[in-house]
Amino acid sequence: MLSLPLTLVSLLLPLPYFLAPFSLTLPGALLVRAGTANKDDACSVQNSRLQVGTYQFWSDCNSVTFCNATTNKCQLRGCRSDDFPFGYKPTDSHLPPKCQRGEFCPDEEDACQPLLPPDSACQLNRDDECEAPPNFKELADESGRGLNFNGSVCIKNVCMWANKTAGDDCVSENTPYTVYGRDGEFIDIVSRGNCRLGLYCDTQSLKCLAEKAIGAACTADKECSTWNCMTSGVCGISASTPRHLGIWVYVVVALGIFGGMFGTLIGLFIMHRRQRDVEREKRVQYWREQHAFHQNLTQMREAARASILALPQNGSSSARSTLYGRDGALSDESQAPILQHAATKASGLRHYMSDDNSSEYDDGLGMQNRKVGNRF
Repeated sequence: MLSLPLTLVSLLLPLPYFLAPFSLTLPGALLVRAGTANKDDACSVQNSRLQVGTYQFWSDCNSVTFCNATTNKCQLRGCRSDDFPFGYKPTDSHLPPKCQRGEFCPDEEDACQPLLPPDSACQLNRDDECEAPPNFKELADESGRGLNFNGSVCIKNVCMWANKTAGDDCVSENTPYTVYGRDGEFIDIVSRGNCRLGLYCDTQSLKCLAEKAIGAACTADKECSTWNCMTSGVCGISASTPRHLGIWVYVVVALGIFGGMFGTLIGLFIMHRRQRDVEREKRVQYWREQHAFHQNLTQMREAARASILALPQNGSSSARSTLYGRDGALSDESQAPILQHAATKASGLRHYMSDDNSSEYDDGLGMQNRKVGNRF
């Protein structure tokens, strides 16, 4: 354990923290990343301190060792205050034990020590280091606000009991902490006293006064029964009070959710319908073009047939009489010139017509020509 001369202790008492008889920190506070010295490395207890603004304990040794004041070397810690201390794994075999009832583990976590009687020196905010009063059950704070520990408090680094009643003289301690928020860094002053539950120690008169109800004027959180003095200067509801919203809020939220869902579905339906209309218009335009092309082919076939029927024949006054006999069939004489002409000089148009798979031939001329052509 770290010990200092009594004269040095008396000089350090007015400060927010001091180093006697051991270094100070917040009760159960999160351990900061300590020094870099390992086990059996040299260290100095004079370097042990509380970090400015947060009052977290720091030493030359790492997070699993402490600086032994006798040997000035780092040794493995002999106790712990937290169930899951910083720097250890749950499966570590060298995890230090927790102290038993009637003992406490100091900030250095070197070894368990017996609880301190009233008026003994204690570490900053370490109410758990002090002995409990006989009537601790009626004095203990079970609200979770940390007003005392089993009816005991450590105010100005001295153990005392939180048993002062209304109008009694009390001891008040104001500790400024550095807090970081959205708007940057600011100071949060925590004020504590040794008054009973339902009372607070007034900083000006140093008397125990009754806590104020919601709506009353206040200057600090400790003055309000809800422990919440708002920026407007009046006591507000507790910060831990659950907020109940009106039914209309749930109705608006439900309408917003279902409105968003149906709006999304309707928007997708409209978008896909427009896409279908565009695709349908493309298909209609395609079939229109195909129909126009088919009409052009039909007109070309009609023109070609008319031009063939209009060709002059040898000494005949009628093209039909030359091509067809009296019974309406093609005569052998009428076929010879056409076949001979087709054999000597093929017509690209007639070849195109004969390869068409369409069955829209008005008479047997085209089919007859293909049959004759097959014989060659």
